[in-house]
This record gives sequence, structure tokens and C-alpha cells, in this order.
Amino acid sequence: MTDQTAAATPAEVSEPAEALPDAAELAAQIAARLCHDFISPASAVVSGLDLLEDPSAQDMREDAMNLIAQSARKLADLLQFSRVAFGASNSAEVFDARELEKLAQGVYAHVRPDLEWKVEPAGVNKPAARILMNLAQIAAGALPMGGKATIRAVEAGDRLAISVEATGPRARLKPEVLRGLQGQDRGEAVGGAWVQAYYLHLIARQAGGRVAAETGEDRVSLAAFAPL
Repeated sequence: MTDQTAAATPAEVSEPAEALPDAAELAAQIAARLCHDFISPASAVVSGLDLLEDPSAQDMREDAMNLIAQSARKLADLLQFSRVAFGASNSAEVFDARELEKLAQGVYAHVRPDLEWKVEPAGVNKPAARILMNLAQIAAGALPMGGKATIRAVEAGDRLAISVEATGPRARLKPEVLRGLQGQDRGEAVGGAWVQAYYLHLIARQAGGRVAAETGEDRVSLAAFAPL
């Protein structure tokens, strides 16, 4: 996707066609998604501590310390990322794009694909920051075999136009992710992947923006815009 494409208006998404969760249920599903993300590194830290306390496993002390360090870093990176992507983060209404890149790169440090960050504005508002973070993580999930996700954002009139090009072997979006991005319910799928995509759809719509997706061979393209 070229820089010119980044400024294009995403295709209009579908309106919800089926029953969707109320606010309490949606909050519960987001909490479940976050717990799923956090439980693996947290459990690994505990496993490392158990090894350190096991008298019969003292020869594995170095491995245990490495496991604890790597897992603690992953947990910290995910927590800091999630504060912006899903939470209020702080009272600031403008986010430094360099700090957002640092948060996104923190997530990509623990997955197979690489991230190329090409966000032109020095700062973005809170809805745009949330859109950028969620698009980045969805793009990482679309590249299970590795590859590269390139995120671009440019000012186009009174809005921020965002595009993500994810390329790599077997790049794809799960059907429930596509449904979520279109504002539809999750169907028969488990809700973890769906709820992030649906949450992104809600953020964009409530900010007066849009989000869209397109898939091709070994390629996933995502686009969104939000008011400046």
C-alpha cells in the first residue's frame, strides 16, 4: 500500500445485522481477552520462581532466571500497551507518536512479524491512538508465520488517515475478526479475537471515523480514519 493509499477513505462497513453484547457483556469479554493475553507470561514467571525454589533443580537456575526475565518483560510490555489500546491510560488527550511506536514495538518484540512505523504526525488524539494500537496488534495476529506489518498515518484535511499493510506467508484475518471490524457479532467463534476487532469498530464509529479490511494472497490490508 502506498502513501497515497494511506490517505484514501476506507470502504463503508456493514451495519450490525445480529444481536450484539450490551456494555456490561462487552466489558466482560474485553476483560477475558486481556486475562488471556496476560496469563501466559504471568504463569511463566511463576514457573520460573518454582524452579528457583526447587532444591533438585539448582542446575536450571540460569534457565529459570532467563524465563522469569523474558516473561516479566513480555507481561510489562503487554500491560503498558493495553493501557492505551483498551484503557484510559492517563488524562492526556494527545499522545506522542514516538511513545506509541515504543508501545507497539514492545508487543512486536514477542511475536514473529516485524513492525515498520511510518506515522507522520508528532502527536495524535486519544481515539486515534487507540485505533493505531489495535490495528497494530490485529496486524500482528494476521501474520502467524512472520512477515512485516507497515503502519502509515498521514493528515488528510481534518482527519488522520491510517493504513496497515501486513505481508507474509499465510497472512489472513480470521472470519470473526472480519465480522468484528464490520460491527457484526462473533457468530459461532470464540470471542477473544472478535472482541478486539469489534471494540476497534466501536472506537472508530464513535469518533466519527471508519475502519475497513481487505485480504489477498499473503497480504492483509487494514485502513481507518479518525477526526484530528
